[in-house]
Amino acid sequence: MSDYRNRLGVLAIVLFATLPGIVAVAHADTTLTIGTVNNADMVRMQALSSEYEKAHPDVHLNWVVLEENTLRQRLTTDIATHGGQFDVITIGAYEAPLWGAQQWLKPLDNLPADYAADDIFKNVREQLTVDGHLYALPFYAEASITYFRTDLFAKANLTMPAAPTWDQIRGFARKLHDPAHGVYGICLRGKAGWGENMALLGTIVNSWGGRWFDEGWKPQIDTPEWHQAVNFYVDLLSKYGPPGPSDNGFNENLALFSAGRCAMWVDASVGGGTVSNPKESSVAGKVGFVRSPHQVTDRGSSWLWVWSLAIPASSRQADAARDFILWATSKPYLRMVAGKYGEESTPPGTRESTYANEAYIKAAPFAQVTYDSLKAVDPAHPTLKPVPYKGIQIVSIPEFQAVATLVGRQIAGALAGRGNVDELLHTAQGAVDRTMKRAGYYDKKPVIQKEPPQ
Repeated sequence: MSDYRNRLGVLAIVLFATLPGIVAVAHADTTLTIGTVNNADMVRMQALSSEYEKAHPDVHLNWVVLEENTLRQRLTTDIATHGGQFDVITIGAYEAPLWGAQQWLKPLDNLPADYAADDIFKNVREQLTVDGHLYALPFYAEASITYFRTDLFAKANLTMPAAPTWDQIRGFARKLHDPAHGVYGICLRGKAGWGENMALLGTIVNSWGGRWFDEGWKPQIDTPEWHQAVNFYVDLLSKYGPPGPSDNGFNENLALFSAGRCAMWVDASVGGGTVSNPKESSVAGKVGFVRSPHQVTDRGSSWLWVWSLAIPASSRQADAARDFILWATSKPYLRMVAGKYGEESTPPGTRESTYANEAYIKAAPFAQVTYDSLKAVDPAHPTLKPVPYKGIQIVSIPEFQAVATLVGRQIAGALAGRGNVDELLHTAQGAVDRTMKRAGYYDKKPVIQKEPPQ
């Protein structure tokens, strides 16, 4: 058993002990069990999959659609134990390279010419590739951007910069916060989780010049940069956010913003399709889109995340799973979504051809800032100071999901009024330090980060 499997296996056992059991599925040769997240684009994929089944009458799709934190727990448990519960899984830029390197995923090589793999953004492909092998295909990719209500800004005679600072965002939130009329100055992720509140907080810490670890893998959580960034975040959201922000993740804030309850929202660019669709959003046509806020630096101020589809090595129906993944991430699938739900609902951020489509650009006012943000991000150089890891809002080590979830819970507690930020960060520093020491990171040679070409 590899060292990686030992480390992740311990996490999986803990997770498995706290989860309701996964109902066993009868595995016919043509039954594919698909585990995916309950985001809008994946819900649309499930709805449109009837078209796939019509074209493949011998294939039945069994869907397991879960909330983000729950999905990650179940997939981690299944992949670490070779459980074989799933044939297709929805994973991201964190899991794909780690699990691919361990050969826990089927490689997706020799893609057909009409799939047009070269049409996929280069930096998106790179997040899913290990040693020249693709281990997942991108369903959509996202940067983090700033959403704002143009009508509220105009009424208050405010102008949103193309690249705002967090201090400017705070000033706008203070002026636009109007809870008496059901409008909050800003909505941000507060729900605990390495892929929930810590995704956003990772970029905020980066913006203040912070980092998760130094070159010798020593945690940097109890540092001035982290204290400044997290205190800013907690104060901002406590004063100008909605009630109970520690309960809100991406989907909850998307619903709040679409209902007209938020003057601003900083989150994944993929939400642009929903907030711009008048069938799904009461503020469609009243939303502006600019770059994610920065502060001391803009390096690492916007994340790069890729929700992708992969095949566990334990799947007994890899050929059928591969065929489905090719269908769900293809250019014809993107056009099917546009035809059914509108151009603005096309899964974004994966293909150059999407952004060469004039109909999409015209229908999707968020398209340009998404494109520019995705092109600008550099996961290999995510922070102002040098680091030994890749990843902007993630750290490319197996311990990260446990470490970041622990820290996320501490910060969610502070947001809910349970503890002092400075004390909680000091406590988190000690816990992460012990984790890294047990895992042997301090015995590794320090990494000197090369600066990107200017």
